[in-house]
Amino acid sequence: MLRVASYNVNGIRAAQRRGFECWLERRRPDVVAIQEMRCPPELVPEGVFGDYHHAYHPGSLPGRNGVAVLSRVAPTAVRQGFGSRVFDHEGRYIEVDLDLPGRPPLTVGSLYLTKGSPKVGPDADLARYRRKMRFMASFRAYLVGARRTARREGREFLVMGDFNVAHERSDLKNWRGAGQKEGFLPEEREWFGSLLSERTLVDVVRRLHPDAEGPYSWWSWMPGAFERDSGWRIDYHLASPGLARTAVAGGTDREASSAERVSDHAPVVVDYAY
Repeated sequence: MLRVASYNVNGIRAAQRRGFECWLERRRPDVVAIQEMRCPPELVPEGVFGDYHHAYHPGSLPGRNGVAVLSRVAPTAVRQGFGSRVFDHEGRYIEVDLDLPGRPPLTVGSLYLTKGSPKVGPDADLARYRRKMRFMASFRAYLVGARRTARREGREFLVMGDFNVAHERSDLKNWRGAGQKEGFLPEEREWFGSLLSERTLVDVVRRLHPDAEGPYSWWSWMPGAFERDSGWRIDYHLASPGLARTAVAGGTDREASSAERVSDHAPVVVDYAY
């Protein structure tokens, strides 16, 4: 069994104080994609990743972004960014190749997709919104090539992370009032849907839970949101079809209470019979 997790930790130093290491030791994933490290490499807490190998792209924006991949085996290759002169310095994507003992080789990406303010309303920021659209278009084009490269090399492909998009109504609690909100705009949802097909990439958790509400992976820190389970599913495993077919269990490691939360996101964990 191969256990794989994606976790937006909302700052690795804060996550360590709140119990990240306890979760890592308890769940013992083979691979973890991390987003929002928010930490220069020299200030990553010593020992926070235990005995895992880690590849880290901190980016150049102090206190923001930062993506990593933890793995039990050392990566055979690490690629920072996705070939964009505009976005690669921000620390939003990292990709590794893993040669797993007794298993087919695997390429794993960790993504933290940029935010963009709504198109309408008093908080509209059209320049930031258009920048997000550029990111999404560039990243989609990159994924096409990355998947093909992995397939040509005999590798399965898995991109995980915080996509900041709820794809369908079942992916957020209060969808009726969200039609003009960032993260549920029609064009964002259309973009996300364009990544998916039975021949390209598969939303693994949705395949495992086709009729479920959620399982949500993000809740506001506002009082009561977590207790009411008023959340969004914006953290995903998107896998090549061969890998997706091996998924046997998966969902969100939702804490029992708000006081126990490590981050405003919860880890998304999938077991693959791989």
